[in-house]
Amino acid sequence: MHLLRAWMRDPRSVGALAPSGPALARLMTAHVDHAHGPVIELGPGTGVFTRALLERGLPGHRLVLVETDAVLAAALAQRYPHARVLRMDAARLGRSSSLFGDERASAVISGLPLLSIPADKVAAIIEGVFERQLQSDGALYQFTYGLRCPVPRSLRHRLGLQAERVGGAWLNLPPAWVWRIRRKG
Repeated sequence: MHLLRAWMRDPRSVGALAPSGPALARLMTAHVDHAHGPVIELGPGTGVFTRALLERGLPGHRLVLVETDAVLAAALAQRYPHARVLRMDAARLGRSSSLFGDERASAVISGLPLLSIPADKVAAIIEGVFERQLQSDGALYQFTYGLRCPVPRSLRHRLGLQAERVGGAWLNLPPAWVWRIRRKG
């Protein structure tokens, strides 16, 4: 119900009316090695990926959840008290210092509906992630319902990023694909 209410408040901020399924959550978190650093989750919604990260052994205090919707952020803070929940627009990540002080995240998990977000805002999100929040060898994991990478090729080229599709979650409704985006080299 939280997701439906969030969609009613701002339809463009919600990518789907149903939470992501367990198959997609497993795929989104399968490559995250929290031993190398903390993790940021963008657009956690109801916390499906959050739960998967914690089940894989990520300590809650090593997780920052960035959620713009006040109701969803409050529910996440209550459900995951050890994680730090920031109620903010992910496009502001480039204006912030690292969310972990002197340390940068080893991975960013994104549930943001990038294909329905204006291009300038997508650019601000991706730039903020790679320029201010992510370790040099870290990766952004982004899912999409489309077949192509949701981060535009021109933006990837400009920032020196490469994208690799790591798999599909056919049992998710609708089916989804997961992309790993990282710096070239």
